[in-house]
Amino acid sequence: MKIKTASFEISNSDVSKCPKERIPEYAFIGRSNVGKSSLINMLTGQRKLAKTSGTPGKTQLINHFKINESWFLVDLPGYGYAKVSKSDRERFGEMIEEYLVYRDQLKLVVLLVDFRHAPSADDVLMYQYLKTYQIPVLVVGTKMDKVPKTKRINHEREIKKVLEMDSNDVFIPYSSETHHNREIVLEYLKNFI
Repeated sequence: MKIKTASFEISNSDVSKCPKERIPEYAFIGRSNVGKSSLINMLTGQRKLAKTSGTPGKTQLINHFKINESWFLVDLPGYGYAKVSKSDRERFGEMIEEYLVYRDQLKLVVLLVDFRHAPSADDVLMYQYLKTYQIPVLVVGTKMDKVPKTKRINHEREIKKVLEMDSNDVFIPYSSETHHNREIVLEYLKNFI
Protein backbone atom coordinates (compact mmCIF):
# COMPACT_ATOMS: atom_id res chain seq x y z
CA MET A 1 0.00 0.00 0.00
CA LYS A 2 1.21 3.48 -0.81
CA ILE A 3 0.30 6.33 1.50
CA LYS A 4 -0.14 9.38 -0.71
CA THR A 5 -1.75 11.77 1.77
CA ALA A 6 -1.75 11.94 5.55
CA SER A 7 -3.20 14.86 7.46
CA PHE A 8 -4.13 15.65 11.04
CA GLU A 9 -7.90 15.71 11.51
CA ILE A 10 -8.76 16.15 15.23
CA SER A 11 -7.60 15.56 18.82
CA ASN A 12 -10.03 15.06 21.65
CA SER A 13 -10.70 13.28 24.93
CA ASP A 14 -14.34 12.48 24.19
CA VAL A 15 -15.23 9.59 21.89
CA SER A 16 -18.49 11.33 20.96
CA LYS A 17 -16.39 14.09 19.35
CA CYS A 18 -14.47 11.71 17.08
CA PRO A 19 -15.04 12.23 13.33
CA LYS A 20 -18.55 11.38 12.17
CA GLU A 21 -17.38 9.98 8.83
CA ARG A 22 -18.17 6.28 8.40
CA ILE A 23 -14.72 5.29 7.16
CA PRO A 24 -12.49 2.58 8.68
CA GLU A 25 -10.24 3.36 11.63
CA TYR A 26 -7.01 1.61 12.60
CA ALA A 27 -5.87 2.43 16.12
CA PHE A 28 -2.28 2.33 17.37
CA ILE A 29 -1.67 1.71 21.06
CA GLY A 30 1.23 0.75 23.31
CA ARG A 31 2.96 1.69 26.50
CA SER A 32 4.45 5.15 26.77
CA ASN A 33 7.81 5.50 25.02
CA VAL A 34 7.40 2.35 22.89
CA GLY A 35 7.94 4.34 19.69
CA LYS A 36 4.33 4.76 18.58
CA SER A 37 4.75 8.26 17.13
CA SER A 38 7.94 7.24 15.32
CA LEU A 39 6.16 4.27 13.77
CA ILE A 40 3.22 6.42 12.66
CA ASN A 41 5.54 9.01 11.13
CA MET A 42 7.59 6.33 9.36
CA LEU A 43 4.53 4.55 7.95
CA THR A 44 3.03 7.79 6.64
CA GLY A 45 6.33 9.19 5.38
CA GLN A 46 5.85 12.40 7.38
CA ARG A 47 8.44 13.10 10.05
CA LYS A 48 6.25 15.42 12.12
CA LEU A 49 2.72 14.09 11.67
CA ALA A 50 2.57 12.51 15.14
CA LYS A 51 4.43 14.46 17.80
CA THR A 52 7.49 12.65 19.14
CA SER A 53 9.15 13.40 22.43
CA GLY A 54 11.93 12.10 24.64
CA THR A 55 9.44 12.39 27.48
CA PRO A 56 7.05 9.44 27.80
CA GLY A 57 3.33 10.17 27.98
CA LYS A 58 3.26 12.86 25.26
CA THR A 59 0.06 11.51 23.65
CA GLN A 60 -2.81 12.26 26.01
CA LEU A 61 -5.72 12.54 23.58
CA ILE A 62 -7.31 10.48 20.82
CA ASN A 63 -5.64 11.75 17.63
CA HIS A 64 -7.18 11.10 14.21
CA PHE A 65 -5.07 11.31 11.04
CA LYS A 66 -6.82 10.93 7.68
CA ILE A 67 -4.91 8.67 5.29
CA ASN A 68 -5.43 8.74 1.51
CA GLU A 69 -8.80 10.41 2.16
CA SER A 70 -10.20 6.92 2.78
CA TRP A 71 -9.34 5.78 6.34
CA PHE A 72 -8.21 7.08 9.73
CA LEU A 73 -5.05 6.17 11.56
CA VAL A 74 -5.86 6.74 15.25
CA ASP A 75 -3.11 7.46 17.78
CA LEU A 76 -4.31 6.49 21.26
CA PRO A 77 -2.66 7.59 24.54
CA GLY A 78 0.17 5.42 25.81
CA TYR A 79 -0.30 3.39 28.97
CA GLY A 80 1.90 2.40 31.89
CA TYR A 81 3.71 5.69 32.46
CA ALA A 82 4.30 6.05 36.21
CA LYS A 83 4.91 9.82 36.29
CA VAL A 84 1.37 10.57 35.12
CA SER A 85 -0.96 11.11 38.08
CA LYS A 86 -3.25 8.28 39.13
CA SER A 87 -6.32 10.32 38.19
CA ASP A 88 -4.86 11.00 34.71
CA ARG A 89 -4.05 7.30 34.23
CA GLU A 90 -7.63 6.43 35.16
CA ARG A 91 -8.97 9.07 32.78
CA PHE A 92 -6.77 7.78 29.93
CA GLY A 93 -7.93 4.23 30.70
CA GLU A 94 -11.60 5.19 30.57
CA MET A 95 -11.09 7.16 27.34
CA ILE A 96 -9.24 4.26 25.67
CA GLU A 97 -11.81 1.72 26.83
CA GLU A 98 -14.71 3.81 25.58
CA TYR A 99 -13.02 4.21 22.20
CA LEU A 100 -12.15 0.50 21.84
CA VAL A 101 -15.57 -0.79 22.90
CA TYR A 102 -17.94 1.73 21.34
CA ARG A 103 -16.24 3.04 18.19
CA ASP A 104 -18.01 1.17 15.38
CA GLN A 105 -15.53 2.39 12.76
CA LEU A 106 -12.64 0.60 14.53
CA LYS A 107 -11.44 -2.27 12.33
CA LEU A 108 -8.03 -3.16 13.78
CA VAL A 109 -5.79 -2.31 16.71
CA VAL A 110 -2.03 -2.25 16.20
CA LEU A 111 -0.55 -3.13 19.60
CA LEU A 112 3.06 -2.00 19.93
CA VAL A 113 5.44 -3.81 22.27
CA ASP A 114 9.14 -3.16 22.82
CA PHE A 115 11.04 -5.89 20.94
CA ARG A 116 14.00 -5.58 23.34
CA HIS A 117 12.04 -6.77 26.39
CA ALA A 118 9.38 -9.23 27.41
CA PRO A 119 5.93 -7.60 27.29
CA SER A 120 4.95 -5.70 30.44
CA ALA A 121 1.95 -6.62 32.57
CA ASP A 122 0.14 -3.69 30.91
CA ASP A 123 0.95 -5.08 27.44
CA VAL A 124 -0.46 -8.47 28.43
CA LEU A 125 -3.56 -6.85 29.91
CA MET A 126 -4.15 -4.82 26.73
CA TYR A 127 -3.72 -7.86 24.48
CA GLN A 128 -6.14 -9.88 26.64
CA TYR A 129 -8.59 -6.98 26.64
CA LEU A 130 -8.58 -6.84 22.83
CA LYS A 131 -9.10 -10.59 22.61
CA THR A 132 -11.95 -10.47 25.15
CA TYR A 133 -13.79 -7.90 23.03
CA GLN A 134 -12.88 -9.76 19.82
CA ILE A 135 -11.11 -6.74 18.36
CA PRO A 136 -8.71 -7.76 15.57
CA VAL A 137 -5.12 -7.09 16.61
CA LEU A 138 -1.73 -6.84 14.92
CA VAL A 139 1.23 -6.98 17.32
CA VAL A 140 4.26 -4.95 16.23
CA GLY A 141 7.59 -5.26 18.05
CA THR A 142 9.30 -1.87 17.87
CA LYS A 143 13.01 -1.09 18.19
CA MET A 144 14.07 -4.45 16.74
CA ASP A 145 17.27 -2.83 15.42
CA LYS A 146 18.47 -2.59 19.04
CA VAL A 147 18.54 -6.41 19.31
CA PRO A 148 21.40 -8.36 17.68
CA LYS A 149 20.25 -10.45 14.71
CA THR A 150 21.31 -13.68 16.42
CA LYS A 151 18.92 -13.00 19.33
CA ARG A 152 15.85 -11.82 17.42
CA ILE A 153 14.17 -15.23 17.06
CA ASN A 154 14.37 -15.75 20.83
CA HIS A 155 12.97 -12.29 21.53
CA GLU A 156 10.05 -12.92 19.18
CA ARG A 157 9.34 -16.29 20.83
CA GLU A 158 9.42 -14.69 24.27
CA ILE A 159 7.00 -11.94 23.28
CA LYS A 160 4.53 -14.42 21.80
CA LYS A 161 4.81 -16.66 24.84
CA VAL A 162 4.31 -13.90 27.43
CA LEU A 163 1.33 -12.46 25.53
CA GLU A 164 -0.02 -15.99 25.00
CA MET A 165 -0.61 -14.89 21.43
CA ASP A 166 -3.46 -16.43 19.52
CA SER A 167 -2.05 -18.42 16.59
CA ASN A 168 -4.36 -16.46 14.25
CA ASP A 169 -2.76 -13.14 15.22
CA VAL A 170 0.27 -11.76 13.42
CA PHE A 171 3.49 -10.47 14.98
CA ILE A 172 5.76 -8.18 12.96
CA PRO A 173 9.16 -6.99 14.26
CA TYR A 174 9.81 -3.42 13.16
CA SER A 175 12.47 -0.72 13.14
CA SER A 176 11.77 2.99 12.63
CA GLU A 177 15.54 3.49 12.31
CA THR A 178 16.10 1.10 9.40
CA HIS A 179 12.49 0.98 8.08
CA HIS A 180 12.69 -2.82 8.38
CA ASN A 181 9.27 -4.39 7.67
CA ARG A 182 7.58 -1.06 6.88
CA GLU A 183 6.04 -2.51 3.72
CA ILE A 184 4.86 -5.62 5.56
CA VAL A 185 3.02 -3.51 8.15
CA LEU A 186 1.45 -1.40 5.39
CA GLU A 187 0.45 -4.51 3.44
CA TYR A 188 -1.21 -5.95 6.54
CA LEU A 189 -3.19 -2.73 7.05
CA LYS A 190 -4.17 -2.76 3.37
CA ASN A 191 -5.78 -6.19 3.82
CA PHE A 192 -8.26 -4.63 6.30
CA ILE A 193 -9.13 -1.62 4.15
